[in-house]
Amino acid sequence: MTQSDLRIVFAGTPEFAASHLHALIAGGFNVVSAYSQPDRPTGRGKQLLPTPVKAVALAHGIPVQQPLNLNDPAELATLAALRPDAMVVVAYGLLLPKAVLELPTYGCINVHASLLPRWRGAAPIERALMAGDPESGICIMQMDEGLDTGPVLKRISTPITDDDNSLLLTERLCRLGCEALCSILKSLPGAAAAAQKQNEDHATYARKINKAEALVDWSRSAHELHNLARALYPRSPAFCMHQGKRLRLIQTVVLPPQSAFPPGTIINCEHGAIDVACGHGSLRIMKVQLEGKNEMSIESLMNGHPGFFSPSMPLGAP
Repeated sequence: MTQSDLRIVFAGTPEFAASHLHALIAGGFNVVSAYSQPDRPTGRGKQLLPTPVKAVALAHGIPVQQPLNLNDPAELATLAALRPDAMVVVAYGLLLPKAVLELPTYGCINVHASLLPRWRGAAPIERALMAGDPESGICIMQMDEGLDTGPVLKRISTPITDDDNSLLLTERLCRLGCEALCSILKSLPGAAAAAQKQNEDHATYARKINKAEALVDWSRSAHELHNLARALYPRSPAFCMHQGKRLRLIQTVVLPPQSAFPPGTIINCEHGAIDVACGHGSLRIMKVQLEGKNEMSIESLMNGHPGFFSPSMPLGAP
């Protein structure tokens, strides 16, 4: 079966998913319909905008469905009428009932941004960075009724460098995911027959990021805080309060332990950065975002706000 013969229903919502839909279209696959979550108010103006997947689908003349859930018999009938050979699911955000999972000829195929069974769940990229994992990757998975528990069709790993943040790692995993997805779909049905079960003993759960996690606790180690800062950028950057303003940490580097200072104390203010004592080691902060301002270097911030930082000052001073 060629890609133009394979009838695909695509289900996804954010930009990460939209990139995969675009890859299928560019690869000549026959996407007969796209499913996405309902449009929701977005941005400061709370304007109702189409989801990224919906926007790509409509731009290419692909019909779009946006049900609140897929448990309704009428919604199941609509999906069945599409006669899908495969349903591709990428960050859709809605649970698929058993009836949907069993409907396509080759089942539902999911792109997951982790090396399963590690980091099943909603935030695999952020959790991998926060944990200081040495690698991440993409898994193409045959979906079952569990949460990211299905057999893996294809696995691609990539190292996580110390310079990676959530934005950079997401972009890299997106490219790998698009390539892997197209490869698997071209190899159906053989790829499905070669799927490998996950090892449940190695499973971990990537729970959704809680906004409270972004608040910096200087008693933690410099490595932990560096991992926090890069994991939460750019969606909800790590922050502390300083002189009554929210200060987001955009770019940081871990330094060796210096002379004993209470955690949160500014040790140095020079070379375009500030060094802050942590529970273990110290953290060099080179780029920040001050409340109500754009991202800027520490040097630019200090030029515009003399005295905002100074040695021996606690970062978080009122």
